[in-house]
Amino acid sequence: MNRWKQYGGLAGLCAFCLVAGLWGFTSTGGSLPWAKRSAQALQRGAREGSGALIDLSRGVLVAGPIRKGGMMLEFFGVVVLMIVFAIGLYVYASRYRELEDSERTAQ
Repeated sequence: MNRWKQYGGLAGLCAFCLVAGLWGFTSTGGSLPWAKRSAQALQRGAREGSGALIDLSRGVLVAGPIRKGGMMLEFFGVVVLMIVFAIGLYVYASRYRELEDSERTAQ
C-alpha cells in the first residue's frame, strides 16, 4: 500500500472521529449539563461534609446512577469483558514475543 494512501486514510479517520465527536457534543447540549451536575454534586458534598476519598472497608464503590439504576450486571459484564480482553492481549503478546525470539535464534 502506498504511504500517502495510509496517511490519507488515517487523516480521514481522524477527521471523521473529530466530526462525530463534535456532533455528539453539540447534540447533547455540550458541557453545560455536565458542569451543572458537577457543581451540584460538589456543593452537596461540601454541605454534607467530607470523608475519605478511598475507604477500603466499604468495599468496591460504584457510581450511584449505576447502582440505583439496576445496571450492576451490565457494569460487571463490562468489567469482566475488559479483564478478559487484557488477559488475551497479554497472552497474544507473550506468544508473539516467543515466535519472534525463536525466529531470531534460527537465523
